[in-house]
Amino acid sequence: MSNRFMMVLVALIVGLGLVFVFTKQKANAPNNSSSPVASSAQLSNHVMGANKKKVTLLEYGDFQCSACGAFYPIVKSVVTKHKDEIAFQFRNYPIVQIHKNGFAASRAAEAASIQNKFWEMYDLLYEQQTTWSDSSNAMTYFESYAQQLNLDMAKFKSDYASSAVNDVINADKAAGDKAGVNSTPTFLLNDKKVDKNPTSEADFDKLITDAIANSK
Repeated sequence: MSNRFMMVLVALIVGLGLVFVFTKQKANAPNNSSSPVASSAQLSNHVMGANKKKVTLLEYGDFQCSACGAFYPIVKSVVTKHKDEIAFQFRNYPIVQIHKNGFAASRAAEAASIQNKFWEMYDLLYEQQTTWSDSSNAMTYFESYAQQLNLDMAKFKSDYASSAVNDVINADKAAGDKAGVNSTPTFLLNDKKVDKNPTSEADFDKLITDAIANSK
């Protein structure tokens, strides 16, 4: 066997080895895509209430959505009234096609969540919705809210811009799509979509009261 043939054979083996290593590294590389397809492990987990009656009210909401803002005090009142009996859960569903700051607001809420201040930021975002909603620089407002909540500002800004926060929001959105959500707010009561949202606090309270009465 000639030396030249041996050199070609060795070069071929080395080349194939490099292709294998590159392919394996590419397959194992982290995916930084903002695609809405994400694993269930990345879903947010914002839940309040003792849930003694095993009734869960889940809202898919957009912080910039005016209808969500209108429902906010109703939901807050009903959830407060039944806080021992039910669980209330919120998931992000920003509709970016019509709400330019909706995704950014979800980022602010999720960044606050990392410092255990989700519900406090949730309250501020809805209570101050008309202030930041149409802003060309909504982040200035979000930073102000973070300061009000005494958050570590360097961490808040870093988390706000992180791919991890982005993935949580996209995972929530994907779960909403799977559940048939196409507008906000959309409510699910014990995993069943509420086809027609209650139009008043009394109607909303009755929806919850009936669910509690029917719970096992």
